[in-house]
Amino acid sequence: MSEPLLTVERLNAFYGDAQALFDVDLTLARGELLALIGANGAGKSTLLKCLTGLVKNRTGTIRFKGEDLIPVPAFEITARGIALVPEGRRLFPSLSVEENLLLGGKVARPGAWSLEAIYDLFPILKEKRKSPSTLLSGGQQQMVAIGRGLMSNPDILLLDELSLGLAPVVIKDIYDLLPKIAGNGLSVILVEQDVSRALGVADRFMCMLEGKVKLEGRPDAFGREEITNAYFGT
Repeated sequence: MSEPLLTVERLNAFYGDAQALFDVDLTLARGELLALIGANGAGKSTLLKCLTGLVKNRTGTIRFKGEDLIPVPAFEITARGIALVPEGRRLFPSLSVEENLLLGGKVARPGAWSLEAIYDLFPILKEKRKSPSTLLSGGQQQMVAIGRGLMSNPDILLLDELSLGLAPVVIKDIYDLLPKIAGNGLSVILVEQDVSRALGVADRFMCMLEGKVKLEGRPDAFGREEITNAYFGT
């Protein structure tokens, strides 16, 4: 068996004196889609921020392609191949759709994702490429956020709350594209509160509760009641 692309061991994270993660372990293989599920406050977004260097007060081990990421600054982690699509999209409102996308390519990593490839994936963005991002619908803004992440040609794409605030038809459209997005060996960690949808696309899942991993494995290895109990801590 080949070495995991990403290995996290005994990761603890803090906001001031408050501890948010407790001895979290995680592995991610190349080409794997890992769903990270749990209720609000479970620690899912904090874990992604730890992986990208946005939470500095952390202990433990984060190894990406064999290298320790703990001392690496956030901007360099993106350049090394981990891209975050943040909760709430976080687009630059003063920039057009195309300018937001081009920012993702500034790290100049080689790969299949180019501006044209993003427009092939999301044709509506080509139509609106000169429009300010503030004039887009929520679903279109999410497409820009995903496209911006892909433009860095990452090895790992982190999707934080992919469906938050989106209409069901838009969520379905984006989820239908996940196999294409995750093709060519791209690994994905998907943070999602919609458990059924997340488990439907995942190779593996981790369920978090109060900063700890309560259950993990293949979705078909557990019954719905067992997953629900882990989710709510019952």
